[in-house]
Amino acid sequence: MAEPLLVGNCSGFYGDRLSAMREMLEGGPLDVLTGDYLAELTMLILGKDTLKDPSLGYARTFVRQAEDCLGLALERGVRLVANAGGLNPAGLADRLREVATGLGLDPAVAHVEGDDLRGLAREIGLSDDALTANAYLGGFGVAAALQAGADVVVTGRVTDASLVVGPAAAHHDWKPEQYDELAGAVVAGHVLECGTQATGGNFSGFASLPEEARSRPLGFPLAEVAADGSSVVTKHDGTGGAVTVDTVTAQLMYEIQSTRYLGPDVTVDLATIELAQAGPDRVAVRGVRGSPPPDRLKVGVNELGGHRNAVELVLTGLDVEAKADWVRRQLTAALDPVPATVAWSTVTAPAADADTEEAASTLLRCSVQDPSADVVGRRFTAAAVELALASYPGFTLTAPPGPATPFGVHRSEYVERDVVTHTVVHADGRHEVVPDPPTALQPADDRTGTRPSPYPHPTDTLTRRVPLGTFVHARSGDKGGDANLGLWVTHDDPERRPARVAWLSKLITPKKVRELVPEAADLDVDVFLLPNLGGVNVVLHGLLGRGVAASTRFDAQAKGLGEWVRSRLVSIEEGLL
Repeated sequence: MAEPLLVGNCSGFYGDRLSAMREMLEGGPLDVLTGDYLAELTMLILGKDTLKDPSLGYARTFVRQAEDCLGLALERGVRLVANAGGLNPAGLADRLREVATGLGLDPAVAHVEGDDLRGLAREIGLSDDALTANAYLGGFGVAAALQAGADVVVTGRVTDASLVVGPAAAHHDWKPEQYDELAGAVVAGHVLECGTQATGGNFSGFASLPEEARSRPLGFPLAEVAADGSSVVTKHDGTGGAVTVDTVTAQLMYEIQSTRYLGPDVTVDLATIELAQAGPDRVAVRGVRGSPPPDRLKVGVNELGGHRNAVELVLTGLDVEAKADWVRRQLTAALDPVPATVAWSTVTAPAADADTEEAASTLLRCSVQDPSADVVGRRFTAAAVELALASYPGFTLTAPPGPATPFGVHRSEYVERDVVTHTVVHADGRHEVVPDPPTALQPADDRTGTRPSPYPHPTDTLTRRVPLGTFVHARSGDKGGDANLGLWVTHDDPERRPARVAWLSKLITPKKVRELVPEAADLDVDVFLLPNLGGVNVVLHGLLGRGVAASTRFDAQAKGLGEWVRSRLVSIEEGLL
């Protein structure tokens, strides 16, 4: 039986810390270093890049990291696996070979392709004007490249977790039917994929971390993946941040849907995950069960949706609601033609008798969208600026007016597997088609899972109105137009935790979610129980409209949704406090 694979992460998004690759390579032992550069919004950005220059379409920051660190990786025997290929993995592979030649190096560079379905748009029922259309591939293409001796593997749109599944499958020689092992690697990959979000970043319990952990840049995570699919999540010694059951739970709760986590290689039962602190900055992940993957593949589609713009007004002092009402009516009347979408933010009155002007002010934002750049360009901003001396007292803009900018619309589609040719292009130029795994007939967008009980939790006669976050952590984010919200009970009071978990599982129902998030009053809300993680996962369908790039919501990616919900007051039994 092979030793555990040491696989690390050096990027959680396109724009992450450039020095992370070198930090991970120099910080301690590794077998494989991965980088996740792609998100729904990133694919749109790369799509726009290709409109300007068809030779682009990949994450150029990865090239800069390779220029700095490729020699170091080869010297230390660490293989690099990244989805930085985006829309042009072949182009990135060629660019990396140029970089290597310039450095006097000769690495074996392979790439994975077949995810880009733009050329098949009509055949699979997609719009001809799709800017991007990429199937989410699994990890066995990466595995084949590594087993053939690749030093560097770059991919297009594989699932984020596939960056870990592939190396683990190659290292342990797993077969496609080893669902439990693959499921364990998917969970390890999901924990690693967003980088420092597993080591204390975006963590609602950040204040509980030791000062030493917060005084240095957060370390990137790594996992020791065993032959049975279990793993230990950790980080290099001497780096900032922390790896605890709660920081790992935070990442596990991020951007999942139901308790069945569907992937191209395996369906993971999230309700089987077991976490345990295995030492300082070490969390053991075990017990994960898997089953055959769905028979269809998810496709992320991005289309240009039109053009957008916005102005933000400052309202100060008294009568802010009346000031907002007046300027809304004035600007609305001045818009000619009226944009297809005009959205105004809500206004919250500032604190009374504030001792600074900033504290006495609130913001009012007007966002517009239209197919025509002209309608939401100078015509819109001029209408706002012309009110400067003709509207409410104290009229101020937070920034000079800007030009109209294009925006995209993201949606998910599903295709039969035989439409997609998952292909590895090895370092010697040889093409290898990766066969489809055995699948199960199930909807690719499965929404099954354990739901909350319809019966109310018995309450004590004494309760207190306190913030939900008194003993509940949260992590939230976006999935297309849906918002995902994970809530779980902290581990700081083991004696009360079981009762607190039972209380939270009864409290969080679709009805309660709509009370806590009033803007979801008319939306479809799913709540799934994860008792093994001590919490629930909530999906608010349509909260983000047509996705992050098109949303006019204040928090277009729902990153702060969890912190808002934690601040909401709920009645908690005295015995739980």
